[in-house]
Amino acid sequence: MRLLGWWLILVGLLRLLSVWCGFFNIRALLVAVFSLTEMTDVHGRTFGVWTLMACTLCFLCAFNLESKPLYMATFLSFVYALGHFLTEHLIYHTMRISNLSIFAFIAGTSIIWMLLEWNTYDAKRNIKPE
Repeated sequence: MRLLGWWLILVGLLRLLSVWCGFFNIRALLVAVFSLTEMTDVHGRTFGVWTLMACTLCFLCAFNLESKPLYMATFLSFVYALGHFLTEHLIYHTMRISNLSIFAFIAGTSIIWMLLEWNTYDAKRNIKPE
């Protein structure tokens, strides 16, 4: 497995922690992610399901880096997540900068790395031996 694949597995495992918090420990989600005083169980579960889908994409892509549609969907999940958290911080003020920096580091690293290796896996699959 390539290094990017291992990174995506690590990110998927980290996302699983957020899934757990969304479903079973909403108070930890409030402290670790948002700067809200109140959050309903429905909000926590919605966040958990959204994060579970993103986590699943990370795992699937890690083992199928040559699949362009899956690679694109995983890449876009990082773009959307970063956009969402930036909006929460800059517009709605529901996220602390310290929490945003963690998510921005993970999403930013993933976005840049995936852009740098955009056609690497497809090109290696299509090489014909002479």
